Amino acid sequence: MSNRRGLILVLLIALVFQWRFAAQASISKTSADTQDAQVCDPLADYYLGMEDYPEAIRRHRIVIRQNPSNALAHYHLGFAYGLIGEHRLELSEYQEAISLGLDDWQLFLNLGLLYLDNGQLRDATEVLRLATLLGPGHAEPHFNLGLAYERRGMLAAAEQQVLLSLEIDPDQVDAHNTLGAIYAEEGKYLRASQEWTEIVRANPDYAPARVNLNLLENVQHGQIHNTLAHDGLGGEH
Repeated sequence: MSNRRGLILVLLIALVFQWRFAAQASISKTSADTQDAQVCDPLADYYLGMEDYPEAIRRHRIVIRQNPSNALAHYHLGFAYGLIGEHRLELSEYQEAISLGLDDWQLFLNLGLLYLDNGQLRDATEVLRLATLLGPGHAEPHFNLGLAYERRGMLAAAEQQVLLSLEIDPDQVDAHNTLGAIYAEEGKYLRASQEWTEIVRANPDYAPARVNLNLLENVQHGQIHNTLAHDGLGGEH
């Protein structure tokens, strides 16, 4: 797996937005013909995994030229385009993959993240909801749906999704930091403090939680109002 868009700032407090991509994505298989059509070139995916994006793009385009209905190849090509900043082409390939019937949760996660990056919050919410339905046992869709809800000011829904993400993977330090941010925005300062204090205890080098604790202390002492950090430091278009 490789990381993409390691950090974006989406909350009023330091937040980390991190997600991973598996080149050999799973797909829904309705027939033997469909299964055969959705096998992507292993060498093309190898170059994607090795971060040789121009070569990965070239090879995936060859696959698509040979079989234009290969939805998985369109998805992987779109992902490669996104990694070199060609987001218009990324979006086009994701949409083509969906139109061809690919229902991989990671595809919808990546599309949702692209919409988040573009500030298309309603579209992001709808797509990320689908990602949670297609991959209910995965933490990333719930976490990023929580971010979409937070950006729309739907704090109760944001809190619920981040908590669901943490039920699946309790070790997500960024999700705990995000949960603390949501608590703070809801005025639940004690819960926010508890989240960040535990992060600092368990991860002394994780700077965002320490910064947020200091800012929260200032808020509680009336020294600043509604100016929580917008500049995360840490490490899910």
